[in-house]
Amino acid sequence: MSSLPRPSIWRARSVLLAALLGLTLVLAAMLAYEAHDAARSHRATAERALRDYAAVAAFELAAGVTDDLDRVVLPLITPLTGTRAVTAYERLPAPSAITAPADSALHCGNAPSDAPRVTFRLDFRDGSFLAAGTPLSSAERDGIADTIAAHARGVYQSDWRYAAIRTRIGGSDHIVFYSVKYAEQLAPIAAFGFTACADALDAPAFAAAMRRHALLPSALVGAMANDSLLVVDVFDAAGRKLYSTDVPAGVPSPYVGEVALARFGGVRARASLRPRAVEALALGAMPRSRLPLLLALLALTAGMATVAVLQLRREHELARLRSDFISSVSHELRTPLAQILLFAETLSLGRVRSESERRGASDVIVQEGRRLMHLVENILHFSRAERRMTRLAPEPAALAPIVRETIDAWSPLAVAAEVAVRAELDEDVAALVDARALRQMLLNLLDNAVKYGPPGQSVLVTLSSASRDTARITVDDEGEGIPTAERERIWTSFYRLERHADSSVAGSGIGLFVVRELAGLHGGRAWVETAPSGGARFVIELRLAHFESGLEYPTPHVRRHPPVNGHPPDA
Repeated sequence: MSSLPRPSIWRARSVLLAALLGLTLVLAAMLAYEAHDAARSHRATAERALRDYAAVAAFELAAGVTDDLDRVVLPLITPLTGTRAVTAYERLPAPSAITAPADSALHCGNAPSDAPRVTFRLDFRDGSFLAAGTPLSSAERDGIADTIAAHARGVYQSDWRYAAIRTRIGGSDHIVFYSVKYAEQLAPIAAFGFTACADALDAPAFAAAMRRHALLPSALVGAMANDSLLVVDVFDAAGRKLYSTDVPAGVPSPYVGEVALARFGGVRARASLRPRAVEALALGAMPRSRLPLLLALLALTAGMATVAVLQLRREHELARLRSDFISSVSHELRTPLAQILLFAETLSLGRVRSESERRGASDVIVQEGRRLMHLVENILHFSRAERRMTRLAPEPAALAPIVRETIDAWSPLAVAAEVAVRAELDEDVAALVDARALRQMLLNLLDNAVKYGPPGQSVLVTLSSASRDTARITVDDEGEGIPTAERERIWTSFYRLERHADSSVAGSGIGLFVVRELAGLHGGRAWVETAPSGGARFVIELRLAHFESGLEYPTPHVRRHPPVNGHPPDA
């Protein structure tokens, strides 16, 4: 056997490996966090960019409407207000100066002939209001004058070339376009303007702008139309919807941009990206959160680290058990070897004084040799079982002679331990067994009973038919018994009861493992229960063989293995 590392070296290796596993888990957690943070940052950047694109679309829509209106309105008003007056008392032109151009521009879509068309001049110096075109009632004149005066004082900016506000004329909504004429020092002296239908800043105007202008970068969206990419809504200052494209069914888009047209009475244009636009502008689908995957990978890493730690502990425990096994086997080998060597030297040196002493020394040598053979057989069976190379040759055989022969062979060791072995055997019971393996199972159970039972106890071995198809062999001792919680664990290799772990009783910890392994290879089973005496009863069940029936029973499941390097496995 190869030497095992010293406990201190083993502990140092264990601590180092555990520390490396812990660092691996921490590193995996850090990498997972960094990956999650990078993915989150990527998504946030993409979402911010998409919202910016929506804002750009809203701005382009507003700019398109503004450009369309500028082409019509500026040529009408700029000649009157584009230059500053030399003096605040300058003579002002009449509003009829813009009558002819206004009549040919911004017609109402429904009834152009019936629409009131008015041009006006509001003199801020004396408050006079002059109008030309369609006659207005006194109330309508006052309404337009008051609206223009209030808007010019509170809203109009000196750098604006004109403004538009919504008002009612003749019972319907109209748009009033006007521009302020300034004198030196930006002193407002008059407002010139004209009225137009509400269509000028209503659905038709924005629909026309949608058709004529690309609201998103063509380098990204190509030739796709605005309607397929955007949902556009336009509201007036009061929140009334002036224009809207068809809204697709489903959850509203989170990518929205809005622009207010201050010059046009606070009209607001809002643009939302449709899914097609999101895919085009994000160069594919929006990056999804990788958090579930990262958490799964982190959990897998943690699980692997846990398994590694558990495996480390298991290996450490296995190393300890093997160390204990080597120590126990060495102790068990030393005792019979010392006895054999002592009595062999006695015979060799002729120190016996009588024939009875010579016979006693020979008996001790034979007895201790059998104990050594039993221990070696256990180790060989265990080694074969570990390598899955155990082979049996079960044959129908009467069990009573085999059991009796085994008890007789064990009797000298029982007498030395002051233990009486009794047998109650049914002579008619036969089973499919490998006689050598059955002897090994019985010797292990007898050895177990003698080791852990009290001196002077009586061990009972029984053989009977448990049922029509099974034979049962039991070995009862008068010891402390096996706790219920331990009745399965005692069949595992290297395991010893806690109350025996530090006792002086020698034991390799593989005897019961060999018993269950051999019983299983016979197609039977082995277990432990409480004996009537309060001690432990170990039970082996094997398949019966009925000689008188003439029936052939199938051979029980036996593990067989292919030859190794051209040679069959050890028997």
